[in-house]
Amino acid sequence: MKIWLGDTMTGLRASYLRELRAYFATPLAYVFIAIFLMMLGFFTWEASRFFDTGAADLQPFFYWHPWLFMIFLPALSMRLWADEGADGTAELLLSLPMTITGLAAGKLLAAWTVAGLSLVFTFPMWITVNYLGSPDNASILLTYAMSLVMAGAYLSIGAAVSALVNSQVLAYIIGVVIAFIFTAAGWPMVTGAVAGLLGAGVGDLVAQFSFLTHFETAERGVLEFRSFLFFIGFVAMWLALNVIWVSQRRSAAR
Repeated sequence: MKIWLGDTMTGLRASYLRELRAYFATPLAYVFIAIFLMMLGFFTWEASRFFDTGAADLQPFFYWHPWLFMIFLPALSMRLWADEGADGTAELLLSLPMTITGLAAGKLLAAWTVAGLSLVFTFPMWITVNYLGSPDNASILLTYAMSLVMAGAYLSIGAAVSALVNSQVLAYIIGVVIAFIFTAAGWPMVTGAVAGLLGAGVGDLVAQFSFLTHFETAERGVLEFRSFLFFIGFVAMWLALNVIWVSQRRSAAR
């Protein structure tokens, strides 16, 4: 157990640093952050007509997080394993004396770091609403924290799918589709349709698996530990699938 834990931590650190350098050694991270910030700014200030609401809070800003994460974060994670297959480095990487769990966790954390940095660059919006009024900063901080955890859930889907297929484009498409399912499951239009067909109980059950449902509690300034556990458990589940699929790839290559 001690040896396994040591190999896992070694793999996590090596994989994390390697992937983080790869993100910033190419334009990928910079382009991702720039486009994400521009789109988030557009939907916050223009699409939500922020200055017409007369309220100094970030509710219009946070409202778009799940939907933009659904589109952008699979693009950030689609290369994590698909790249290894395309570059022919997968066999070398998997032959190193490090656990697959450590390698997978390191890759996921590197992508999560870039996503977190993107959120950090949105802080001027927080400063703006404080200049315009007196928002509930504790609530805003809570929602930022939940948004970061939710970002990990979206990234975990893309990372796992990247381990399943060798094409980045295919990994992105499948990642977006799965992310859409777990996002739209809490959309009133969807829950209403499910409730109408199968009953209110089933509609409520489906909604409990939606990112929207668990993120909206934080948007209201309410800290629900079960929502935090939902996202962490979701990340753990997809990380486990990631490890399984990479293990199968290594077995098939032997």
